[in-house]
Amino acid sequence: MRDVVIIGAGVIGCAIARELSKYELNICVVEKEEDVCCGTSKANSAIMHAGFDARQGSLMAKLNVRGNAMIGELARELDIPYLQNGSFVACTSEEDLPKLTELYKRGIANGVGELAILSREEAVLMEPNLSEEVIAVLYAKTAGIICPFNMTIAFAENACKNGVEFRFQEEVLEITKKQVGYEIRTSKGKIQTRFVINAAGVYADTIHNMVSAESMKITPRKGDYFLLDKTAGAHVARTIFSLPGKNGKGVLIAPTIHGNLIVGPTAVDIWDKEGTNTTAAGLEELRQKANRSVKEIPLRQVITSFSGLRAHEEQHEFIIREIEDAQGVIDVAGMESPGLTSAPAVAELVREILEEKETLKRNENFQPNRTGILNPEHMSLEERNELILKEPAYGTIICRCEMISEGEILDAIRRPLGARSLDGIKRRARAGSGRCQAGFCTPKMMEILAREWKLPVEEITKSGKGSNLIVGRTKE
Repeated sequence: MRDVVIIGAGVIGCAIARELSKYELNICVVEKEEDVCCGTSKANSAIMHAGFDARQGSLMAKLNVRGNAMIGELARELDIPYLQNGSFVACTSEEDLPKLTELYKRGIANGVGELAILSREEAVLMEPNLSEEVIAVLYAKTAGIICPFNMTIAFAENACKNGVEFRFQEEVLEITKKQVGYEIRTSKGKIQTRFVINAAGVYADTIHNMVSAESMKITPRKGDYFLLDKTAGAHVARTIFSLPGKNGKGVLIAPTIHGNLIVGPTAVDIWDKEGTNTTAAGLEELRQKANRSVKEIPLRQVITSFSGLRAHEEQHEFIIREIEDAQGVIDVAGMESPGLTSAPAVAELVREILEEKETLKRNENFQPNRTGILNPEHMSLEERNELILKEPAYGTIICRCEMISEGEILDAIRRPLGARSLDGIKRRARAGSGRCQAGFCTPKMMEILAREWKLPVEEITKSGKGSNLIVGRTKE
């Protein structure tokens, strides 16, 4: 009998797992994909929002501001790449200035600190590449950028270190109420648990509807993105949002924590919960809207495009509560933007809901710290040479675009919840993230994965079941 089963290993599920691992609980995370961070958490804007956008008095606003305040300390504890670089909301017409003021007032009401409306002259001094149309901006100093992969993986690794079990490629098929707790039938068997936490992202409605007569609907909202080469990474220093105005809602332009430039997203409601394909129409929309707030974006430097799904609920509000007609099941649904920012605060709230059900005993052996993958680029030449003498694998470069060594890839595979696929390595160590998008390093990474996991190379996948790169090989 488990105490808690968390369904979904995205940033929300992993943040909850880490928070609950501070207590003496038998916790299991069940994930239908082959790794953590395979849904919304792997394809988003990577923004730590300040909190001025959410409706005043909403749970979304409260958790956004709280999560933003928590992330600095968490980044230090868990060794997550993070930078508080600030954000602008760009206004491009006089008639939209009242909307900018309204956004400022909402931010103040939500408890956002260090907000200011800047004139064009003040803003251009900070961001010279603002478009000629920008007449004023809302400046939020507390906004930031982060690595969403590393954030999710850090929560998961630390939770695992503190005793949480993770079960991958295990889809939840049915949940049945028992005399004590619930029985979860999965694609691999049955799990008994006293509490269920539904953190299933775009599938949160599917899980909810297994146990409740009051149906829920989550709509996948697709957003296309461009990712530009590091040569374009300094085009802006802050996240630049467009104020929705007479020309519709714009897209954001932001540096990434790793030095690239990201442009997006679009917003299209679809029915397919796996519909992460980009579209010609979506990418064309990005091209048309990109230069409204920032001029001369070097779109010829695009190295990849991708699409992510947000779990949109009709009321555009987080749903975090115990289900009335399914006591012991806690919904954590509608986790669209600013879900990434809010994740640690969401985890706190879930813990508080559990504490209302029973007394939680502190885990005296809880270890709050986690160390990420060693990055030789942050070392001096002498330190790097010493490392290579000790561990020669750090002297063999596998990914030339990102200068990722075999040592870093081995670390990504061997650490807790280590990578089992090419995308797993990419999310942990960035090998394959550069200009050639794994064009050169894929064969060598497949060889390393096969060797480390003692598998035939044809069983190595890009991202789990059904994504094999070598097919049709004949036996000699």
